[in-house]
Amino acid sequence: METNDDAVPHSVTMVQTLSGVQLKRMAAGQGFSVDDTTGDRMIRALQDMVDLLEERWSMLEKLATNPPLSLTATAQWTAQRTVATAADEHGLLTQLRVARDELPQYIEAIRAAKRGYSETEAAHQKAIDGLSPS
Repeated sequence: METNDDAVPHSVTMVQTLSGVQLKRMAAGQGFSVDDTTGDRMIRALQDMVDLLEERWSMLEKLATNPPLSLTATAQWTAQRTVATAADEHGLLTQLRVARDELPQYIEAIRAAKRGYSETEAAHQKAIDGLSPS
């Protein structure tokens, strides 16, 4: 019995992502806020990821080139498939490129959310202080 893998429908999971621009807009509109300690931890984690991607980017870009395999038809098919899988719209390299571009905007959004939190806390403190009997 012959099977045709191309005829089999593949399930695709769509993941809704939040862009850095959307996140910054939310933070500016006080759609979310974060305290300094938590924000600093988040920023440090994201910055570590950015730094790691930048540090290893030249090595990661090799995923977009054919790996050095033999010249057999199978090896060449495998090499092409490897590149296509890494560099297509859902590929690892493509996703890492998106992350590398978006993470700095996430960091900016968290900084804005920290400012929003501080401003809200200051306003609440002022309101509470105004309730105190003089």
